[in-house]
Amino acid sequence: MKEIKPTTKIIAGAYKGKVLELPSLDVTRSSKSVLKESVFNVLQFDIIDKIFIESFAGSGSIGLEAVSRGAKRAYFIELDKNSYSILVKNCKNVNIEKCQTIQGNAFVQTPLILDFLKNSKDEIILYVDPPFDYRDNMEDIYDKSFRMIKNIEVDNIFKIIIEHQSALEVPTVLGKFSLEKTRKFGKSSLSYYSYTI
Repeated sequence: MKEIKPTTKIIAGAYKGKVLELPSLDVTRSSKSVLKESVFNVLQFDIIDKIFIESFAGSGSIGLEAVSRGAKRAYFIELDKNSYSILVKNCKNVNIEKCQTIQGNAFVQTPLILDFLKNSKDEIILYVDPPFDYRDNMEDIYDKSFRMIKNIEVDNIFKIIIEHQSALEVPTVLGKFSLEKTRKFGKSSLSYYSYTI
């Protein structure tokens, strides 16, 4: 019997309905469409002409949704080799011109991209979605994610969104950024941060 590959679709925008392949679910956890829908309901027109960075990108479904809805450019960082090849395929299927894919460690690559973009006039939305399952060496993944955000020195970030386990207590302040709100969806939650005023 032929194995059925998991897929998802772009919900809205220029590429609405485009089918995206998903990596095997034991490697990455695809952001459920209800979560994806919620992110873009919150961002709405604020996504237009922003730079979108998806750390721990998996299939890239969040960043590609952002491109479909008018983001100027999306950067995707994914470490897993198989997930990365699916990510590249998805970007080619949607709009490779607006996508920059990086295979590597999100904790190393995200600060490098932010540093590269720090003098840009464009505002950045950073989406951080660390793996939920504490695989080998993953125990401190949230602490490392929080530390990475705490150390951000650039001034052109519009918003930081962290997708995390609902059971996790997220800090109210991370460096220059303060928690605006958290929305729960069963086991997953989205927490939104912006500059502390």
